Amino acid sequence: MFSRISVAAGAIAGGFVVLLVTQAVNALWTIPAAREEGRRLERVELEAATTKAIGELANEADQARVNRRLCIERGRVYLNSSGKCVERPAQPGG
Repeated sequence: MFSRISVAAGAIAGGFVVLLVTQAVNALWTIPAAREEGRRLERVELEAATTKAIGELANEADQARVNRRLCIERGRVYLNSSGKCVERPAQPGG
């Protein structure tokens, strides 16, 4: 039969393996997913605050200037004629 020492050593080794597996799951899946969710929520919150601030500007010219600046900062193209922000067309040759 097993001695008490070998049972205790097996329990300690098993606990260590469970600890390692738990840490690996946290490091590879749980923590990165939580960080990405936090970033997404922060982006949504900042976008709402920006939209609200733009709406509170005094006139349409100020609103258009801010919208144009935000569009360019995001790597897009602002169309002055329609006041819309569109994706930048693909450049030939990469």
